[in-house]
This record gives sequence, C-alpha cells and structure tokens, in this order.
Amino acid sequence: MWEPVLDRDARGTAARSAAAQLASAGVQAVALTWVDNAGVTRVKGVPTERLDHAAAWGVGMSPVHDVFCVDDSITAGDLIGGPVGDLRLHPDLGALTVLAAMPGWAWAPVDRWTQDGEPYPVDQRLFAKRMVERAQAAGLHLRMAFEIEWFLARPDGSPAADGPAYGMARLAELSDFGRDLLAALAAQGVAVEQFHPEYGPGQLEVSVAHADPVTAADRVVLVRETIRALAHRHGFRASFAPVALADQVGNGMHLHFSVWAGGVNLFSGGDGPYGMTRRGESVLSGVLQRLPALAGLGAPSPASALRQAPQRWAGAYQCWGHENREAALRFVTGATGHRDTAANAEIKCVDASANPYLVAGAVCALATDAAGAGMRLPDEVRVDPFTLAEARRPPRLPDSPALAAERLRADAGLVAMLGEPLLDAFNAVHGAEADTLGRLTTTELVEAVRWRY
Repeated sequence: MWEPVLDRDARGTAARSAAAQLASAGVQAVALTWVDNAGVTRVKGVPTERLDHAAAWGVGMSPVHDVFCVDDSITAGDLIGGPVGDLRLHPDLGALTVLAAMPGWAWAPVDRWTQDGEPYPVDQRLFAKRMVERAQAAGLHLRMAFEIEWFLARPDGSPAADGPAYGMARLAELSDFGRDLLAALAAQGVAVEQFHPEYGPGQLEVSVAHADPVTAADRVVLVRETIRALAHRHGFRASFAPVALADQVGNGMHLHFSVWAGGVNLFSGGDGPYGMTRRGESVLSGVLQRLPALAGLGAPSPASALRQAPQRWAGAYQCWGHENREAALRFVTGATGHRDTAANAEIKCVDASANPYLVAGAVCALATDAAGAGMRLPDEVRVDPFTLAEARRPPRLPDSPALAAERLRADAGLVAMLGEPLLDAFNAVHGAEADTLGRLTTTELVEAVRWRY
C-alpha cells in the first residue's frame, strides 16, 4: 500500500520531478500535514526545492504531538509522551496538490516513520492503510466520503449570513465565497456533489465524491483547509467544531460508505432488506452492533457530547433505518435505476474532533470482521427514536467522553487493530480533555473550542 521508505533514491527522483512542476507553477513551499488524536491538523512546511530531501529522508517531528490536546496543552500516556525521540514525516507524493486558495503553496499528507525506517505504530494514516489492506485481503473494497459541515462567521464571531436554513437568501449572501470555494476545489481535483446552506445559523455543508478510504480521509484535510483559507481571504472565519454556537445544532462529519466485492456493491442487488446482499446485511449488522466503540473514535470530545443530542439529526441512538436521519446508521438506497452504484450507509456519530484516518480505518476493520459472519439486522426504526416510549427506545450512544472511551476499550477486536501505543496516546488525549474542558459550562466549552477545529 505504501512505498518502502528506504528506497530513498526513487523517492528523491520522483520528488525532484514533482518539485520542478511545482516551481514552474509558482509554488514556493509545500505544507506537510497530519491529523493528531485531538482531531487538529498539524503542519510542517518545506520550501519546494527541499521536497526531494523531505521525500527521501523525511522531515523531523517529535512524537509528543501525539499527546497534544485541542487547546495545545500536552499530556502523556503510559507509552507515549515526553520530549525525547524523533520521527520522520514522509510526504505522499501521489496526493501532492497545488493549493488554489493559498497561492504559492502546495500540500501533501504525510506518513510518519521512525528514524530506523519502520512504520510508526501511532501513525493514524498508516493505521487506515493497514485496515484497507486487511479488507482487500478478504476480497473487500470500501468506498467512502465524509460530509463537511462548518460555521462561517464574521470577524466578530457572528454568523456570516442572516438568511434562513437551507435558504436561497443565505446562498445569495455568500455567493462569492461559494463560487470561489467550488472553483478552488475543482482546481484541486476534488469533485463536489453538493454545496448548500445547512440548518444552523451561518452553517454550510459540502459533499464530495467517494474515494478509497485513505483518500477520503485526505480529502477531509484538503477540503477543510481550503475552506479555512478562503474564509480568511473573504474576511470570514470558519469553524468545524462539533458545536460552534451554544444551544444550536452542531457540525457533523458524517461518513458515507459502501462495501464492494468482485466489482459488486454488497448493499444492492440482493434479497436482504432494501436489496442488500446477505454479506452487505452482515456488514451493516456488525457495524451497528459495534457503533458504541466506533463512536469512541468518531465523537470523542466533550464538545461531541453537546452535538450528540436527540432530534438534531446527530444519530444519538444505536439503531438503523432506511432514510431515517435520526438513526445513527442510515441506509441509503439511492434512486431507482442507480442503486447498484449509489446504495450506501451513513454513520452519523462522527464530528471534526475525530481523526478521519482513525474513523476510516476502523470502519474498514468492522466491515472486514462482519462481511462473512452471516449476521442479520434487527428491525429497523422507522420513526424518530426519541418519540418512542422510553422503554422502547434503542440504546443511547455514548453521551460523554468517559463513556465513549469505555465503549472503545471494551471492543477487544478494535483495540487489537489499533494497537496499544496508538490507543494509549488516543486515550491520554481524550482523558485529559475530559478532565479540563469537561469541567466547563456549555458556553465556556463552545467558546474554548470554536476556533480550534
């Protein structure tokens, strides 16, 4: 799935060719990014003429960044933390992109390796790659796309537009920003399927085309940073925080996925519910059963608990339903005549405090475990689960960081796939955030994290 890092000559040669093309396009520097366990995108930049050295030898970075919290405080786990040690950031040249919203800059995600040329076990992108390979070894290919929601604000923090939810008036107010965003994403090779105002004040959403799981996670970073840069150029600020305004609906990062085998979509063309194949139904049953653990990765922060509320389309209950936007697992068939390619499932317990590579990798792991298990789905929920009598409601998904961490640790299979060092760092970060941010009032918490994501 990845190039051997120690094939330095080949990597350097490829990077020199890429750097020459970048230089001819007026690119002076390349932003090399990774996403930490708090969900924050961190960066090191290199001049374009140093890209060959970065590709061959990597760029130094301390492993302490794996225990950075969202507020930049530093914690420590039992296995990860402290000032000692160094890693190498190796850019993925296949993902190298000229940034349309940041003139003179290009971007590439990185994989992190040790100085001895070994995969770093705490690297989240390498985890996603391993889980993709594991799925492929089982004959499965997953396609994914994350929805990106954000709050666009004026410099004083008030909503950038006053128009109604989903309203053309709001789009008209922000038409210049929207036009430039669509143009920038197109220039960067990101196919946009939808762009529209969302429910919350100043809230917008963009949906992009599906891709392989690692590329889908890469696109989260690329799309968010494009939005952030364009917001700045237009005199706005962008927040992807799970909740950007107290007592309002939050920003999700819902994940759509489908599972394929032998070129066939397992969610269509079968005799299971809504045309699922038996293997497709087993995948969804397995994902549904293990949603509480997945929520530990997808909605891990104190701010997540503010968003993960009933009747806000955040998937607060552990249930599934056909086109039920209050179900944590929503099954989407697509329109008649298009279902063989369009059928997919949406996981709602994901927000921007999550590391998208961890979520993508975990879904690959759960799907691989379940595809051949012959499991059947329980009855679907056809209504808003909150409207059911309390005794008939499905179980709530974790509604606190402590409970999210507990459910994650209880899933032995997912814990084994993540590995002890990665899980140690992840738990250290979110335990520390729960101890500090978790003590704040709702208003204080929202204000503390609004511009961190």
